[in-house]
Amino acid sequence: MKANKTYTLQEAQIALEYYCSYQERSHKEVAQKLNKMGLIPQAIERITTSLLQNDFLNEERFAKSFARGKFRINKWGKIKIKQHLHQKGVSKANINIGLQEINEEEYLQTLHDLAKKKSNLLKENNVYKKKQKLIQYLYQKGFETTLISELVLN
Repeated sequence: MKANKTYTLQEAQIALEYYCSYQERSHKEVAQKLNKMGLIPQAIERITTSLLQNDFLNEERFAKSFARGKFRINKWGKIKIKQHLHQKGVSKANINIGLQEINEEEYLQTLHDLAKKKSNLLKENNVYKKKQKLIQYLYQKGFETTLISELVLN
């Protein structure tokens, strides 16, 4: 069985700076990483404070980056992005700031494109069932029910 590695404060600091520098991280992710490293609460607090002061850790920047990435790459809707940011411990204010990164025109166009693509892939003869499957798909992607209804039912 492999023994757990012990870290000095400086080693943990450097490890976390690297961890935060190659990808934006939430405060919760950093805290979890520090806990896994087996550090005492005072050390965790000290490292977290240092990461914040040296701009390795910035919740607003994380929320913006997360929202942009999940929307553009994964084609997620605002509801799903909001839920995932909440799970990552991001504040409501920063979640709202992050969601503002999504261009409304691009958002609606993405919804329309996803609906069209999925509709073409569905092998359902019953029009009602086909619409239900399409609505369910778009809802799972995290788009608002009002937008989905407007698009699919009209």
